[in-house]
Amino acid sequence: MPDASRPAEVPADEPRLHAVLWDMDGTLVDTEPYWIEAETELVKSFGGTWSYELGRTLVGNALPSSAAVLQQAGVELPVRDIIDRLITAVVERVRHRIPWRPGARELLAELREAGIPTALVTMSEKVLAEEVVAALPPDSFRLLVTGDMVVHGKPHPEPYQRAFDALSADHPELRKDRAVALEDSVPGATSAQAAGLVTVAIPHVVPVPAAAGRILWSTLAHKGITDLERLLDATEAVPAEATA
Repeated sequence: MPDASRPAEVPADEPRLHAVLWDMDGTLVDTEPYWIEAETELVKSFGGTWSYELGRTLVGNALPSSAAVLQQAGVELPVRDIIDRLITAVVERVRHRIPWRPGARELLAELREAGIPTALVTMSEKVLAEEVVAALPPDSFRLLVTGDMVVHGKPHPEPYQRAFDALSADHPELRKDRAVALEDSVPGATSAQAAGLVTVAIPHVVPVPAAAGRILWSTLAHKGITDLERLLDATEAVPAEATA
């Protein structure tokens, strides 16, 4: 009788890697500095003070949570207005230049060529995500899950669970132990792990500590499908320097 506690074997003719779910800010694109610049400008416009270090504490958070922190820093605006101002400022910067993270577009292109489903799972709102995706080849992502589409943002599992469920509607064979999430922050990695996905953290602006079931890479540069497939059976955190 089969052991129900063990994942089913992947058929020999089936790709080992079923899907890749991507974070955006800090993972696909290096936009965290844009966010911190926008926060600094907004806080200063209300006579408050902000810094790069304070901005780093908000990396990966849901925008309503970040807006609440900015209110405490002196921004006398409703949460929705704060979010709108930040997004407008970041979109303007992205339209001028998109700072891609090393290896991200190359890996995304390889996944697209291989027909492996991908989703973008970001706490940025749709208007910004679509600006970034529009600069990529068509069909680079099968779907987007953005901060304005969920009730609970990262670190809650809802964003990644929603993306997985949407991909599963078109790919019923999709399994969580064969789906990899790529993240750059603790809230993001926590969200992906809580949703049951194989989680790779690529720290950038902020450190991501090792944790059980979390794999750490120092970069996506020169990483490909084969590298992702090697991780599918990983159950313990691996130091970044051991997987770089």
